[in-house]
Amino acid sequence: METKQIILGGTQRAVTFDHLLVNIGEDFNPETGTFRCRLPGAYYFSFTVGKFPKKMLSVMLVKNGMEVQAIAYDGYQNQGRKVQSQSVMVSLKPMNTVYLLLQDNPHYAIYSNVGPYITFSGYLVYPDSTSSVGYLNNHLSPPGLHLPGCPPPVDAYYDWRRRTTSEEPRSAFSVARTTSALGESRVRREREALKFDVEYVNIGGHFNITSGRFTCHFPGEYYFAFTVGKHPRRAVSVKLMMGRGEVRAMVFNEDMSRQREMQSQSLLLSLKRGDSVWLYSQQDDGYAVYSNQGRYTTFSGFLVYPDGESMNRDRTFP
Repeated sequence: METKQIILGGTQRAVTFDHLLVNIGEDFNPETGTFRCRLPGAYYFSFTVGKFPKKMLSVMLVKNGMEVQAIAYDGYQNQGRKVQSQSVMVSLKPMNTVYLLLQDNPHYAIYSNVGPYITFSGYLVYPDSTSSVGYLNNHLSPPGLHLPGCPPPVDAYYDWRRRTTSEEPRSAFSVARTTSALGESRVRREREALKFDVEYVNIGGHFNITSGRFTCHFPGEYYFAFTVGKHPRRAVSVKLMMGRGEVRAMVFNEDMSRQREMQSQSLLLSLKRGDSVWLYSQQDDGYAVYSNQGRYTTFSGFLVYPDGESMNRDRTFP
């Protein structure tokens, strides 16, 4: 979905859209900006919003009209335009709603034009195994079952009756922080993973929220995305790490102003059984990650393409 408009805080709270790119299942209403869940499961949502010149930016992803899942924020009120992004995976039940909410204050505004600056996307990653519809292979309808907006399967080798939900490797997590993490001047012997205290989704239990590390149980290609908040008067440097410390991606902002803003990053990684993935925040004095109950800082990952050999492998992990 895209929007080509300017919305000022205090005049309209829900972000609506005027350009619909994809709407499989027709579960999204662009006129109200609301997605209404029809098929229960784990959904991945991502959004990018533009900041209006001389205004601040604060847009929240809201579930069921009251539960804030994550936020995109920029406290600068300068002349320039910016965009901020955020993403998170949430578990939805039938009739649950998800939409974007603009801060109800005239000091906040979002900006877009024919570019467009503002986008909002959602995708059903894993349907609930208890769903009467069963497993939807990339949103394709199984034989004999018609879902609005979903074309029939075209893969001649896909046997719906033979392949059940339990036979599909599933691995996904999405977590957030509600507190800041401040670097300290004391010397640390090893790099510590960034910890999280909110767990949206942890399918398979492969993310250890205590240690802050994801461990691969099913080899294949995984998608990872993270967003971190910059603390006032501090720089931010957060790296996506593998194993014992191999850097795969990072975000960085050395601006030491008092304003808060955010940085985002994402990538695909090919993982083997036992590989670990985690975030590392620079722990020196002068660096920090900012978050609060608005959940500025998030981390998500899920299996996109399992290796063929993992389909027939024992699901236990030593």
